Amino acid sequence: MRNTATALALVVTLAVPTAAFAQEGTVSGAAGGAVTGAVVGGPVGAAVGGVAGAVIGTAVAPPKKVRTYVVEDRSRPSVTYSGDVVVGERLPETVQVYSVPDSDYSYTVVNDRRYIVSSDRKVVEVVE
Repeated sequence: MRNTATALALVVTLAVPTAAFAQEGTVSGAAGGAVTGAVVGGPVGAAVGGVAGAVIGTAVAPPKKVRTYVVEDRSRPSVTYSGDVVVGERLPETVQVYSVPDSDYSYTVVNDRRYIVSSDRKVVEVVE
């Protein structure tokens, strides 16, 4: 029991600085990680999963300025693609992507939906 309390205290101590620097994407990552951790490891698992999810959510979510640019730039046409466009999967080279200025992200418009894409052509987010 003492080891559990010590581990929980350590996790909470490490989580506070992380939360202070959190940006968009962290909340959903933390919530998902906490739920998964709770199922697997109880209260300590929830704390550890929440911190891990927050870090992953922060690393994956593009900045708000990227989303804003993708929403506002209506100069690119939508292309028709018969395959599935899935977050986390790479786009085929046949799908045109467009650079977002002053960022490492690109975007595309496929089947009238906008997608933010990382530098390695992985779909990062669907922009609604």
